[in-house]
Amino acid sequence: MATFIDRVTLHAVAGNGGRGVASVHREKFKPLGGPDGGNGGSGGSVILRVDPQMTTLLDYHYSPHRQASNGSPGGGDRKDGASAKDLVLSVPSGTVVVADDGETLADLVAPGEEYVVAKGGKGGLGNAALATRRRKAPGFALLGEPGEEASVVLELKTIADVALVGYPSSGKSSLIAAMSSVRPKIADYPFTTLVPNLGVVSAGKTRFTMADVPGLIPGASEGKGLGLDFLRHIERSGVIVHVIDAAALEADRDPVRDLDTIEEELSKYDAALADGPALSERTRVVVLNKIDDPDGRRIAEMTRGDIEARGLRVFEVSALTHEGLPELGYALAALVEGARTRVAEPPRIVLRPRPVDDSGFTVTKIETPDGPAFQVRGSKPERWVHQTDFTNDEAIGYLAERLALLGVEEELFGAGATPGQTVVIGDRERGVVFDWEPSMVAGAELLGARGTDIRVEEWEGAARASRGERRASHRDRMDAKAAAREELRIEKEAGHWVSSDPQGLDESDGKEGNTT
Repeated sequence: MATFIDRVTLHAVAGNGGRGVASVHREKFKPLGGPDGGNGGSGGSVILRVDPQMTTLLDYHYSPHRQASNGSPGGGDRKDGASAKDLVLSVPSGTVVVADDGETLADLVAPGEEYVVAKGGKGGLGNAALATRRRKAPGFALLGEPGEEASVVLELKTIADVALVGYPSSGKSSLIAAMSSVRPKIADYPFTTLVPNLGVVSAGKTRFTMADVPGLIPGASEGKGLGLDFLRHIERSGVIVHVIDAAALEADRDPVRDLDTIEEELSKYDAALADGPALSERTRVVVLNKIDDPDGRRIAEMTRGDIEARGLRVFEVSALTHEGLPELGYALAALVEGARTRVAEPPRIVLRPRPVDDSGFTVTKIETPDGPAFQVRGSKPERWVHQTDFTNDEAIGYLAERLALLGVEEELFGAGATPGQTVVIGDRERGVVFDWEPSMVAGAELLGARGTDIRVEEWEGAARASRGERRASHRDRMDAKAAAREELRIEKEAGHWVSSDPQGLDESDGKEGNTT
């Protein structure tokens, strides 16, 4: 049974951040020691790292679900929780990370190169970190952020300079065994090779890698035989070698017809290539194998001219007797050097991830089974919701304050939301749903932050006024009283009201008389 796996689906779950702690310092003779709750530790991330010693994705075929550890919660006395270690998964060089929608996320080639599949959640802040000048003793702490979850497809594309393609039993495995030290399985029946083989060939001062692909047959692009699944291993190859059996026994086969069939299958695969030159446009040579057979040598001599007329170089070789292999090796080395010169560095994928601390958000009106609602999406609002302990009223107030400062309430008003409207922060399945009530400045809000009293602050402000400020305030009050008396006098003369005092006003003390 073949143990080579080149395509798997990986389900990664990062660790959650530890929760912060709400704690108050307690010490003898210090009843109000202040907040001392520590922060929670960050959760571990799931990271892919290139390991040159790995050649297959077999480990993730049998264990596709991987989860990192959670961060530890904080403690009192300002003790922060421990952060969890990242879960590092080793992958072979040439691994491509693809999202569910087909978008390429990363192309891992260099040894030690990494890609974060799922990022661990940050730890929640303790009340010591939440204390401010206005909020001197917070009675709450933040929860840890949940770790990210991601399902990605890992595809292995072997990095080889030369790729061997051809019909089953054309001698590809024998050829790579004769030219390198690799020892693939070789037998006289079709589809002996079930997995790609990779070998290293030395020709003078040049060393290059050669890979053979399991045999192609007509209709492979429709799923016949082994299909085109393994052609991904030659996408990075600069030189393609057509290995043709010159001694084939089938009556409907000859070297030219075999070449046309494989070329047609390669052209059908070109449509699936996202970037890079098409396989049919790369440097190609033709190897007429098995000339140790008299019929094979005769057929090779007869068809060589027809193939060369197409502009392709032709080599007559025998993988059994090694005839023609040295010339083939040096010719391929020269072509590889030329390909390396033309493409000094393979095209790499440019990744533009969105900023982690993006402050933007959107408010959208949606339809639900219960009627219209408004959905808020954004990294900050969704993260704040996950960090809020909804069993603590003070924590809920802190969340409302943060959302208001971010401008969420203004956007809800602008989108047409009214008090009591259903609002969802996050996605519909896992988001937080609540009935929206706009913030109002009344009642408890006038008392100020916890541990303060606005009446005391006003009294202290008045007591700290200078002598000149107090005199100016007294003059303003006297002027206001004089204006009020003048207004009453004018209204009396106009007959708007009658005073029991004959004078209408008690001028002795500056106070108004009784009115009826």
